[in-house]
Amino acid sequence: MPELPEVESLRQILERSVVGRTIVGTRIGRLPLRRKVTTNFGPRIRGRRIDKIGRRAKYLILDLDGEDVILVHLGMSGSLTCRDRDFDSSEFDRRHDHIEFRLDDGTRLVFNDPRRFGIVRLVVRIALPDLHELKGLGPEPLSEAFNADYLAAQARGRKVAVKNLIMDQRVVAGVGNIYASEVLYRAGVRPTRRAGRLKREEIVRIAKFIPIILRDAIDRRGTTFRNYRDSEGRPGAFADRLQVYGRAGEKCYRCSTSIRNVLVGQRASFYCPTCQK
Repeated sequence: MPELPEVESLRQILERSVVGRTIVGTRIGRLPLRRKVTTNFGPRIRGRRIDKIGRRAKYLILDLDGEDVILVHLGMSGSLTCRDRDFDSSEFDRRHDHIEFRLDDGTRLVFNDPRRFGIVRLVVRIALPDLHELKGLGPEPLSEAFNADYLAAQARGRKVAVKNLIMDQRVVAGVGNIYASEVLYRAGVRPTRRAGRLKREEIVRIAKFIPIILRDAIDRRGTTFRNYRDSEGRPGAFADRLQVYGRAGEKCYRCSTSIRNVLVGQRASFYCPTCQK
């Protein structure tokens, strides 16, 4: 599933390529997404200009002129690509092109999602803060609102595993399974540790490495294992930087101990038993 770095990388590319462009037409595929696209979706956005590309947690927000925004979630396998005449679409199965936005410069902005768990939804801007998908989200991990004091307050007295805590979208928005494993490795904390029993210095390290890991991943366009591609059709390059995620049985780069895999909250969690305590 695309996490915050993949979505933020996508936002930055779209901001450069489609802001200021006008939607002149749409095409909606036959197969429904998790949330069905409304019948007035195409007519309502036709002729509207894309003024800004925002992000909240793992959601993209295409801000249109007028009163509406388009909310996009990539789901498990979605992508949103800008396709011009030179775009290489060989990595994409056209059968899974569910929504196509035709822009005034001839570019097509295409939402492709093989597993169809994604969301593309038209929302009135003033309703955005109260939207079910966004209401109750924690602070952005790259914002000043997220720091060690905040994380310590969230962890205090909690019996939940620390990995589950930092993946709880109500605690901090956008941290997913890949980057939670990498953060805890860098912080030297096992994913199974109870959040409420962490020492202050451990919480400080976790709060420090969350934005560091995420920014590093954003700079490398995120992580690709199978089918994730950014808006220009390129795979993410952060997979080459992974220290523990997906490396069960392989040697730790730091100490040569075998990386282990344990289920935490029904998710695969990778760690080094020597480097993480």
